[in-house]
Amino acid sequence: MALTPRLDLRQSQSLVMTPQLQQAIKLLTLSNLELETFISDEVEKNPLLDTGELSTESGEERQDDSAAQGSDEILSAGPSESEAALDMEGHTDSFTNNSLCDSDGPLDGQLGLNGASSGSGAIGDSADFENMLAAEITLTDHLMDQAGTVLSGTDLFVAQHIIDQIDECGYLQADLLELAYRLNVGLVDIQRILGVVQTFDPVGIGARNLAECLALQARDADRYDPAMARLIDNLDLLAKGALPQLKRICSVDDEDLMDMISELRNYDPKPGCKIGGGEVQSVVPDVFIAERGDKWIIEVNSATLPKVLVNRSYYSELKDGAQDKQSKEWLNECLADANWLVKALDQRQRTIVKVATEIVKQQEDFFRKGVAHLRPLTLKNVAEKIEMHESTVSRVTSNKYLSCSRGTFELKYFFTSGIQSSTGGEAASAEAVKSHIKTLIDGEDPKNILSDDKLVALLNDRGFDIARRTVAKYRESLGLGSSVQRRRQKALEGRAA
Repeated sequence: MALTPRLDLRQSQSLVMTPQLQQAIKLLTLSNLELETFISDEVEKNPLLDTGELSTESGEERQDDSAAQGSDEILSAGPSESEAALDMEGHTDSFTNNSLCDSDGPLDGQLGLNGASSGSGAIGDSADFENMLAAEITLTDHLMDQAGTVLSGTDLFVAQHIIDQIDECGYLQADLLELAYRLNVGLVDIQRILGVVQTFDPVGIGARNLAECLALQARDADRYDPAMARLIDNLDLLAKGALPQLKRICSVDDEDLMDMISELRNYDPKPGCKIGGGEVQSVVPDVFIAERGDKWIIEVNSATLPKVLVNRSYYSELKDGAQDKQSKEWLNECLADANWLVKALDQRQRTIVKVATEIVKQQEDFFRKGVAHLRPLTLKNVAEKIEMHESTVSRVTSNKYLSCSRGTFELKYFFTSGIQSSTGGEAASAEAVKSHIKTLIDGEDPKNILSDDKLVALLNDRGFDIARRTVAKYRESLGLGSSVQRRRQKALEGRAA
């Protein structure tokens, strides 16, 4: 058959997501801090977008229209028009919301996106904590200050490169031979300067592994004798609790071995953390939960988000000045994008509040009584209750954190599998079972360590129908050793005491 060009006409169907729909879905998955960066980029690209406070008049109108609601009222009202399958037609220009953390007085009875203000949120002449953090000395600066007093010239140059390779815990992460080749310096000189750096404060800095870190601290305390050296060289045996083997290797009796182990426990395995080699990134909650009377206050944390507005006055000025068709099309496109972004942000916040509200309703016993009362919950359960798709709930709960009186939790934390009740009652959450396992192990008698079989029996007595392999899996996920490992550990602790 000859190869010849030809034209074919084919008809097909495909589901295509519009750019606006893709943007709305993307916004659901972003945390508040990520969303702040996204909004900043959009404001730079779109001249009709502006960030700032809403006018007092519009805020007052919003407050008059929004009465205080509880979680029951917002769910019983059903999905609004603006919340139906990303079809956002509601007004958002007059939306206001202050964070619970900004409240100066008692919390208002608002739920999520209602306009009742919980406080002025004004901080006034507060301390500049960001500058205070930036002014704190880092581990690198601390070490370089010491290097400058004892080294100079080429040695100081090499020391600077060595210090740059020390992580925030105080360990050297560079290969000395590679560093010597890169700096064109002899390996002997690199080792000599590293020895100098290892004498700096804090003690144990610049070590290449845990054994070397402990050895440096033992030398500083004048406790690095041959027996201590052999003990440090066999930390793996110490972790296994192999005390008889360690006594033979170190050639010491029980009393001396316990004394050396007690000495090691006083050393710091992460000496660099004393100086604070890196900036601590704290979790910023996306949703606040607070109890007031017999109702729950659920609110999106808007303190980290700029209020996005469409600058219509600027649009009018540009529209009057636009003459050619291309300029008018570009201006109309900017206006459409700005309106869509404002609506998408409003939709995002309303969806987060609805999901958080249903989580609170489903897990109310957790918020009142603790983790032992956490119920099994799936994304499908929440999606059916709030009449949304399961994938939407999944996106909303990704990278989002909830702050309540019991602490800060990721929204995904509340979705756990269930363990059937041995008495035929309601199933229990896997996290609740883990809590019971930890409680039983923490309270066990050192002379009567609980095996996994014994834990299964005790959990069955508490109403949990659970298999031994499940108990072992949950115990390991909690970082708890087997009964043999815990028996050795408690024996070590008893002898050291």
